[in-house]
Amino acid sequence: MRPMFISLRHRNYRLWATADLISITGTWMQVLAVNWLVLSATGSATRMGLTVLLQALPVLVIGPYAGALADRLESRHLLVVTQSLHALLCLALAGVAATDAPLSSVYALSFLAGVVTALEGPAMGRFASRIVGRDALGNALALGSLINSTGRIAGMSLGGILVAVVGPAVLFLLNALSFGVVVLALLAIRTADLHPLAISDTSGTSGIREGLRYLRTERTVLVVLALAVILGSLGRNYQVTMAAMAAGPLDAGGGGYGMLSTVFAIGTVIGALLAARIPVLSYRLLILAGLATSVLQVVSAAAPGVVSFAAVILLIAAGAVIIDTTVSTRAQLDTREEMRGRVLSALGVTSSLAGMLGAPLLGALSETLGARGALLVGGVATTLACLAAGAALQTRRRRNHTHAESPSVPQRARHREPVPA
Repeated sequence: MRPMFISLRHRNYRLWATADLISITGTWMQVLAVNWLVLSATGSATRMGLTVLLQALPVLVIGPYAGALADRLESRHLLVVTQSLHALLCLALAGVAATDAPLSSVYALSFLAGVVTALEGPAMGRFASRIVGRDALGNALALGSLINSTGRIAGMSLGGILVAVVGPAVLFLLNALSFGVVVLALLAIRTADLHPLAISDTSGTSGIREGLRYLRTERTVLVVLALAVILGSLGRNYQVTMAAMAAGPLDAGGGGYGMLSTVFAIGTVIGALLAARIPVLSYRLLILAGLATSVLQVVSAAAPGVVSFAAVILLIAAGAVIIDTTVSTRAQLDTREEMRGRVLSALGVTSSLAGMLGAPLLGALSETLGARGALLVGGVATTLACLAAGAALQTRRRRNHTHAESPSVPQRARHREPVPA
């Protein structure tokens, strides 16, 4: 086992992690504020869900371009721009909330926020590699999951109190300030301590085509991406199945659903702490964690009461974070540096697809087979997917060992991402 907080030895990471925690807390406060604003204006949960869809769609549309852009540009500069744009959009939302502007303004601003998020996602992943380097990347990503979980809990808790006291406009202003903190942290980063990272010399559609050609040759990455889609869609949309179980077989009501959501959040914190202690986040660990969570999902279908269901949910949430951290770590460490942004954008697209496809599918299964049936079908499907992925990865490993394949020397873009003065 390695030290749990090894990444915090890096001064740049401490600065970045602190700003990230503040920003994520503000982001979840804004999520609650947007939901409150739309729901109070329309009384429609469907209209509220539309804002989530509008923020997710840009990843599918411009994700490949964002990956090529991240591989081409200096990530720190790109993040300063995107974080500043986020702050401006938050200020615009505050204005909408304070002046009772048309609800269409909220939808438009939510879509624009999704565009900015899609553009910055791959650059954010590349920048993490520059802060800590290869040896501590897995630990940094695990601690990032911990920060995400902590920020989500803090943001939703504080937001729930503040939105009722001061209204949503103030929450938007606070989130704008949180993005300002990130910009200040980026400017305060010691550039001399950043780790160099190769960048690409292609951009636009040429960069996208080059990225697609590269992905086609990386069979291991394709297997992992396919597994991530299946695990994410049928095994990870627990907001749907937890609600169906609470309202149905467990007869736990809204209070029980809230308790299960809290337990799930605690499980993600535990999973992040465990992932931070694991020395090597390997493909073997990915398959084992996937199998464990899949079997636990089958077990959860038979849970007799809310307490036993919560106990299984806790373990599943911990395993889910280990899976996510391992996938992200391997996607960055086992691909060419100048392709990393495009690989991360592919990972972002698969994550969005998993959420968009899995939620309605599990909802339909819950209505036709019942909540327990949906969990059972999903658990069996993800178990089979893990076994198939494990066999494919093992075959690839044996083939590489037998033929003693040496890594090909890329013909393009081997210069490094510059360290600005």
